[in-house]
Amino acid sequence: MQNNDFVVHEIMKGECYRFLAACFYLPKKETLGAGRLLANLTENLREICPAAAQFSQTMEKSFDTYTEEELTVEYARLFVGPFGLKAPPYGSIYLDNERTVMGPSTMEAIRFYEEEGLARDESFDELPDHIVVELEFMYFLVFKETEALQKGASEQAEVYRRKQESFRSRFLDKWVPSLCGNMKEGTDNNFYLALADCLHTFISRESTAPEASGQS
Repeated sequence: MQNNDFVVHEIMKGECYRFLAACFYLPKKETLGAGRLLANLTENLREICPAAAQFSQTMEKSFDTYTEEELTVEYARLFVGPFGLKAPPYGSIYLDNERTVMGPSTMEAIRFYEEEGLARDESFDELPDHIVVELEFMYFLVFKETEALQKGASEQAEVYRRKQESFRSRFLDKWVPSLCGNMKEGTDNNFYLALADCLHTFISRESTAPEASGQS
């Protein structure tokens, strides 16, 4: 793979992390539908993870069959409660033996963020190991990698690529399969069923892909 092609590939990968994160926010028609976010997710996945693109296509088609209220109710059932979460979106629930929030793994994730100089956004009221936060952090790391590549700073880019691998293997690889499994068991909503398959397939592809290189 030539260097320019590699940069484009990494940019698309980062966008996939960003778009998938957006799918775990409270669903808004103007963002996911009219904003072409789902269409853009599919376009990027076709290039870097075709196996996941089939599920994002299903997300696109099924999204339009539900009202925003229906999607919001299902989102709450899966991720919010109040009568028990079908698919808790917090890493510590899956990674820490206590099955509680803000456990040791959460503290470890926070250290990753702090090493990059990132602080909690006061307008975001979720916990640091929410699936949205971890996916957006991966987007941040990929962005920093591609920024370095475009400046010709290959050593710095390699540092950020290694950070991606470290964070993904420590957190997302270990708990995303369980999260997605819970989503599939906890809903019959076609949008969220397809989202579970899309995320699981994408993360699995990232964890098994050969080490990337900017050279052919």
